[in-house]
Amino acid sequence: MSTPERPGAGRHLALATIAFTVSFYAWSLLGPLGPDLEDELGLSEFETSAMVAVPVLLGSLMRIPLGWLTDRYGGRRVFGLLLAFTPLPLIALALFHDALAPILLFGFLLGFAGASFAVGVPFVNGWYPPERQGYALGVYGMGMGGTTIAGLTAPSIADEWGLAAPFWVAVVLVVLTLAGFVLVARDAPRPAGASGGARPGMFAALGVFRHSGRAWALTLFYFMAFGGFVAMFLYLPKLLTGVHDLSQSDAGARAAGFALLAVVARPTGGWLSDRIGAARVLLVSFVGVTVLALALAATYESMVPLTIACLTIAVALGLGTGAVFKLVPEWFPDRVGSVTGVVGAAGGLGGFFPPLVMGAVKGATGGYGLGFVLMALVAIACLIVLAALNRGAAQPATA
Repeated sequence: MSTPERPGAGRHLALATIAFTVSFYAWSLLGPLGPDLEDELGLSEFETSAMVAVPVLLGSLMRIPLGWLTDRYGGRRVFGLLLAFTPLPLIALALFHDALAPILLFGFLLGFAGASFAVGVPFVNGWYPPERQGYALGVYGMGMGGTTIAGLTAPSIADEWGLAAPFWVAVVLVVLTLAGFVLVARDAPRPAGASGGARPGMFAALGVFRHSGRAWALTLFYFMAFGGFVAMFLYLPKLLTGVHDLSQSDAGARAAGFALLAVVARPTGGWLSDRIGAARVLLVSFVGVTVLALALAATYESMVPLTIACLTIAVALGLGTGAVFKLVPEWFPDRVGSVTGVVGAAGGLGGFFPPLVMGAVKGATGGYGLGFVLMALVAIACLIVLAALNRGAAQPATA
């Protein structure tokens, strides 16, 4: 049954999007600061990779319990506590970044900020009716642009005021956001007639993954869409500098352009999903990724086709990320947070592993072509699963 859009929905969407953006800005700081920290501490390439990966991994995995907690206790409480905790590892990193061990420890704790995505989805979802949830969650998902902002600003801030400065800037941003969230944010009122009974425990809430193929399909789709975006954004600078001899600043600017297109396409994907259905948007996204990834495999050594393919695949991936979370509340309305946690974790891990695969492919073959072919194969797998779901669409979902 459709729930009317409540007064204040737009205000809460804006507030949640800001909180998500600031959280992702803080979460991703070690990535753009990695080269400076590597030089400062004399780290090996593996040590630098570990330093950057620790918050990414924890931020992905913690989405599962925090999504369940949001279902149980509400987004205002969970997001507020998350924002209140985040300054602690940031302050510690600002004070103790002169050795690898404390950076790994406090970077691990900073990973909690990356779980903010799974908190905001059910928080925003409650304010909007089903026919507007795709658009609303797409707008909220633009907060992933916090990683882009960090990549563009953190190195410059560090060059101007020292390596501690970006962490202090993030502390100020998080504290200001926390104050606004505590003062303004409220959980959406429960729909009339909604059950107020006890919520299931976390493992019971996640039991849907034991018997629902749809739930696992969503994890695959987000692994491809969001994971592909993160992987491309992280690896593009290395490809552009290594293959085309661009400067670090030029490569970083081009990667930022890629990310901007994907971020803008995300709410477009949600908006289109509200109107023509998420399945059709995902079909366009995965077909586009398949064709463009194969084009990249054949032409990445030529700048013009590389640029065209990368910018277009950014749009395809952005559309896909917006469409996936239209389906979560549609298929699992009573477990939005729990399912979002697992699906979001899959997307985070999807961004972690492909760069490692690309590095291994480069080492084994001397080129990146096979890596893009593997990306196309994952997109084809998504198309096969999507087709199977469409064939079984007449069967009721088990939730």
